[in-house]
Amino acid sequence: MRNVVLEARDIVRDYHIGGGLFSSARTVHAVKGVTLSVEKGRTLAIVGESGCGKSTLARIITLIDPATSGELFIDGAKVDIARGGLTPELRRKVQIVFQNPYGSLNPRQKIGDVLGEPLLINTGAPAGERRDRAMTMLKKVGLEEKHFNRYPHMFSGGQRQRIAIARALMLNPSLLVLDEPVSALDLSVQAQVLNLLADLQDEFHLTYVFISHDLSVVRYIADEVMVMYYGEAVEYGSRDEVFSEPQHSYTRTLFAATPRADIDSIKARLAAKTAA
Repeated sequence: MRNVVLEARDIVRDYHIGGGLFSSARTVHAVKGVTLSVEKGRTLAIVGESGCGKSTLARIITLIDPATSGELFIDGAKVDIARGGLTPELRRKVQIVFQNPYGSLNPRQKIGDVLGEPLLINTGAPAGERRDRAMTMLKKVGLEEKHFNRYPHMFSGGQRQRIAIARALMLNPSLLVLDEPVSALDLSVQAQVLNLLADLQDEFHLTYVFISHDLSVVRYIADEVMVMYYGEAVEYGSRDEVFSEPQHSYTRTLFAATPRADIDSIKARLAAKTAA
């Protein structure tokens, strides 16, 4: 029996832009009838260039923005934040990791407080339990006890992204949305973070939606791939299907324009750079 964590049916998102002195009012169709589903423990990668609608779709999936029309289901339950609002239970079920980890971390908070804050806001866990759970999660993402009382500026970009991932996992979410989580990192650090995400998924049986503009990055981590173009899903299938026989001309163009960034290619480029 399929255990579907996320299902979206014919999702549409329109933005109405008012007219000005030299322009008339218009409607921007950011997402045009997208349908998708993700089973527990699997990763759907949503790929496309900037402006294709993938980040808008991510905001709908993470319950930041409502859809104009269509249906969204989390763990089999229909979700409509425009009518029912965002409940604490829904907030716990879906978490997001952004591209810029430093921008998403409070520079005045120690890392232990950053990790404990979701528990403080959303649960009744006492201070001791919050500290223990935060320390455990810090170690799960490859950091140490000595990092617990440090501030975000004291960490590298890769370490800050590990902290952002740890914070997103503190509430044991059903779904983790990763919005360009490695695009701001150096190649060697990208490989480390991708390996971490794969390990965490295996250990906790996590479900990911991985947003990227780079097809070759998602080749390492994705189970299914959806390619978006001007708000539409122009290709959707298993990773092997999409990479071996892309059906849409836009997907083939992306392949041609994107440098390979899978783990083996990253290592090869680093070796070549060192040799030079």
